[in-house]
Amino acid sequence: MTTPIDFHTASATSTSITPPANQGDGGVLQALGAELAFIQDGAGQYHAFYWQDALRYGLSLAEVVGRTMEETFAPVDVTLYLERVRQVLDDARPTLFRCQFTDGELFFDFELTLSPILRGETISTLLVMGRQVSVDRPESNLPRVDEYYPTSTSQTPAAAVESPDAIARPIDRRADILFPSQVAQNIRHAVDLETIWQQAVWGLGSSLDVTRCSICSYNPGDPSIAVMEEYIIEGMKSWRGRKFDLKECPEIQNVLTRLDLVESSAIATVTLGDLCGTIALTSDRGKPNSVLLLFRGDFDAPWNPHELETIAEIADLVGAAIAHATLYRELEEARQAAEEVSRLKSNFLANTSHELRTPLNGILGFLKLIVDGMADDPEEQMEFIEEAYRSAEHLLNIINDILDIAKIESGKMQLDLEPVVLAEILDHLKSFALAQVQQKNLYFQIHVPPTDDEVILFCNYQRLLQVLLNLVGNAIKFTHEGGITIAAEIIKKKVRFQNQEFAGSVRIQVADTGIGVSLDRQDKLFQSFSQIDGSRTRQYGGTGLGLVISQKLVESMGGVVHFYSMGDGLGATVTFTIPLYQAPVMVSDDIDSLCLLMDSED
Repeated sequence: MTTPIDFHTASATSTSITPPANQGDGGVLQALGAELAFIQDGAGQYHAFYWQDALRYGLSLAEVVGRTMEETFAPVDVTLYLERVRQVLDDARPTLFRCQFTDGELFFDFELTLSPILRGETISTLLVMGRQVSVDRPESNLPRVDEYYPTSTSQTPAAAVESPDAIARPIDRRADILFPSQVAQNIRHAVDLETIWQQAVWGLGSSLDVTRCSICSYNPGDPSIAVMEEYIIEGMKSWRGRKFDLKECPEIQNVLTRLDLVESSAIATVTLGDLCGTIALTSDRGKPNSVLLLFRGDFDAPWNPHELETIAEIADLVGAAIAHATLYRELEEARQAAEEVSRLKSNFLANTSHELRTPLNGILGFLKLIVDGMADDPEEQMEFIEEAYRSAEHLLNIINDILDIAKIESGKMQLDLEPVVLAEILDHLKSFALAQVQQKNLYFQIHVPPTDDEVILFCNYQRLLQVLLNLVGNAIKFTHEGGITIAAEIIKKKVRFQNQEFAGSVRIQVADTGIGVSLDRQDKLFQSFSQIDGSRTRQYGGTGLGLVISQKLVESMGGVVHFYSMGDGLGATVTFTIPLYQAPVMVSDDIDSLCLLMDSED
């Protein structure tokens, strides 16, 4: 489905434009490359206007912008035209048709493309781009209608004006010499796939004698193709969204896999069920990127050379346009991601600057007291030194976090993995955390699985300890009542890491009864430089990098991290896995074996 134009993300060199500071200025519209371009609302009021021949016919910008069509440059049948406008706004889909305009004296025939403009969540205006088919400047008489609409030669000019088909209708197939060039121009200007698809099928469908023209997206290796956009005559059933399994469509699969056909913009016959049609392949650098399907009412009607040339020309153009649009989309996504990271870094630095200053000021303050001889006795002097030391440790931890994330982001962090005894690292963790837990009067529990031998992990001792200290430190910081529970569980499922197979893994869980995290903010927890709440960061301190660093470290040791919280005030649980160096003998396994032995003896 074709999407509306978004003024906030579109390029100014395509049909998706950024509005000028002064909406009446036609400079931006002129940059679109169309002969006629204007923005208007559902009532027909012009918001911006450009026509390359405006001055030639004495039409000034001031006479158009801000006025309705009835007051100035307008279609011959304004009512019918505005019905088309409102249909585009309601359906949020572009459309193409031919329409005759007048300035009150002269008449101008245009081929128009109407595209809805998305502003935020609403669509209230559209962009109209036109190509003038012919111009006639009679002195007194109206131009002959049959010069513009060959199907109405029997009508008088007045009757032709009253006929809906005379003023706004799909471009006549007999104009196929002119129309494909306009389609090509529209496709070249498009920077989004939806517009390219729509222009391709409507261009081919309107200029060729077909009952259906569909375009299907395709990436090499895809098992199926899906209809993204289509042109159909009245009474035909829509295929939009329909998928074709390539295994069930060998003719299409054959065209997609034959390099000679791909490189020559293949045009071949295809059968889909009881329908016989034509397939045209679009490609870029020898790789197919979409499939055009064309069907005619008369199966035996061959394509003439001009029609084949038109199909091949549009297929070539669409293939290149899809590649450019895909690249543009990727660049746009990369730009938005870079801007988001830049914004997060700015917020992070704003919050972290406070974290850096606080311990640094503490160090300087206590040392200044000692230098100035403000200590009353050696004991008080030692207290000042200890406080300065604690502030220095805190500052070092913050700097280490920043350096660690910098190494991780640059891909320069290398870990040496080796066997590590789980009990040893948990004892080390307990000695670090116990004093903080007791100071806040919280409980601290560690549960390990019952085994007859040691549980040995395959990891880096210092980095695993860092992960545990980060997680337990966060749990202590954000818990005011209750406590923290650490539990380890053996998972007997083989895992592969660094081309090695391990007998299983250990899932370590750190659960607290603290303040928790609301569900709508949990997606930010593992984003670099993202802090879910700046005020919370200032209140509790820290860089907000602990979880991100922990996740990266665990992943570099072959594990995965998960975060769980039911919401604010409901505590939080973080789990992560680490590969087992060897499978331990579980106590329950011995009991089960003993039971089996006793059963067999009975």
